[in-house]
Order: sequence, then C-alpha cells, then structure tokens
Amino acid sequence: MSQQLVDAFSNKYTKNEVPQIRVGYQVEVSQKIKEGNKERVQTFKGMVIAVNPGHGVNSTFTVRKISDGIGVEKVYPIHSPNIVDIKVVRAHKIRQAKPNYIRGLSGKGLRFKEVALNLKTKLFPKKEAPKAEAESTEEAEA
Repeated sequence: MSQQLVDAFSNKYTKNEVPQIRVGYQVEVSQKIKEGNKERVQTFKGMVIAVNPGHGVNSTFTVRKISDGIGVEKVYPIHSPNIVDIKVVRAHKIRQAKPNYIRGLSGKGLRFKEVALNLKTKLFPKKEAPKAEAESTEEAEA
C-alpha cells in the first residue's frame, strides 16, 4: 500500500525527458529565480562532479564552477520544477565516479582531455497500473 503511494507521488512529479548526465560533463543549468514578485531564469555553467543515484524524485547531481577564484558548488534535484533546462556542453574524460580531487585543482590543473559527446535522453515513462493491463489482456484472451 505505502509503496503504491510512493510510486504515485513519484510518477506525478518526475519529468518525462531528462538528458543523460554523467560525471565530467560540462553543463548549463537554467533555473527559475524569484525576486520579490518577479521571476527570471539564471544559468549556472560548470562541471558535473557527482550524480547521486536516487530513484525518481530523489535523484540529484552536483555542479562545480570557479567564480572569481572561488569554487562554487550547487546540488540540483533533476526533477525540480524550478529547473527549466539542462544543456550538456561538452564531455571530459574522468575515471572516477566522484572526483573530489577536482576541489583542490585550479588554473591549468583543471584542463581535462575532451571526449566525444554521446548524448542520449533518458525517458521516465509514467507508470500505469500494471494490474489493470494484466486483467485486460486476460479478458482479451478469454
């Protein structure tokens, strides 16, 4: 019973299409920002240093950039309604799942070998009630 409620909530708030995000990708994340009664879109361009494998609504990714010599990291929920767009700009060769050593690098140390970009869109289909489909196929066979 409770798992069905969790699945229903997850299906309601997940996005249908999300670009594949991997560690080492340089991305531009467009996010809605509310200032008083105004709303605008702000982009944050940086390298993905972590993709947390939460399922459904809980999945997040971390983006890091250097702004005026200071490292800035932001954690974004993939399915957040405040995220307008995620664009993958380029891909770098990173051999670790969570390259925390990047936090200690600066300048030329942040140059990585660029690799070909292999973009695929992950689809998050809305799950229908599987029991209803099974019952309708049984009725069709009878």
